[in-house]
Amino acid sequence: MNAALAYLYPSQCVGCGEFVDSENGLCASCWGETPFVAGAVCDCCGAPLVGGDEMDRDTCDDCLKTPRPWSQGRTALIYARRGRRLALSLKHGGREDIAETAGLWMARAASEITHDNTVLVPVPLHWLRLIGRRYNQSALLADAVARNIGRPVIHDALKRPVATRKLDHLSPGERFGVLAKAISPNPKRDIAGKAVLLVDDVMTSGATLAASTHAALKAGAARVDVLTLARAVRDA
Repeated sequence: MNAALAYLYPSQCVGCGEFVDSENGLCASCWGETPFVAGAVCDCCGAPLVGGDEMDRDTCDDCLKTPRPWSQGRTALIYARRGRRLALSLKHGGREDIAETAGLWMARAASEITHDNTVLVPVPLHWLRLIGRRYNQSALLADAVARNIGRPVIHDALKRPVATRKLDHLSPGERFGVLAKAISPNPKRDIAGKAVLLVDDVMTSGATLAASTHAALKAGAARVDVLTLARAVRDA
């Protein structure tokens, strides 16, 4: 039956739609255009470290300049080329199917920061934006990662009661200011004593993840780590 289904409905590359041998995979061309993160990475955000394994520190310049409130962070891709197109297609293009493949990549990246008491918590969307987009891409990614690492997801552990303006063209300082009080813990969900793994699609300044981390710690989380599909880096 599986062979028959594969013949009738062959798998397609999530990047370009070409037929591929493996389900939820990339064709050779898109694979070559996708900037996967490998080697020595920043322990705070997962970005590749310039200098690689020869670096005498484990934190990138951005995270040295802006200390992070969470413990550790990892990412699967650099937010450039095919990585950027995949992230934008998931977020704004209605390509919910990308989350399943992305979840595999993110699960591998998360292997070093997953604990016995880890629960996955997606970065929340304000309800107005959720209506407009129809789904929270961070929640889709959290579900996909959870299926691969066998840890539970608490979708509504955090709330976003404040409808913030779009952050795309704001400076890092402006982003942190806008988001400072935009995210709060949900008193109906208990994450006290848990290792919270925050899941989001893209990390740029880190303002959204910082606000989410503060909310999770306020709710009693024992520690907070972050996991993203892509990380924006300079000169990518």
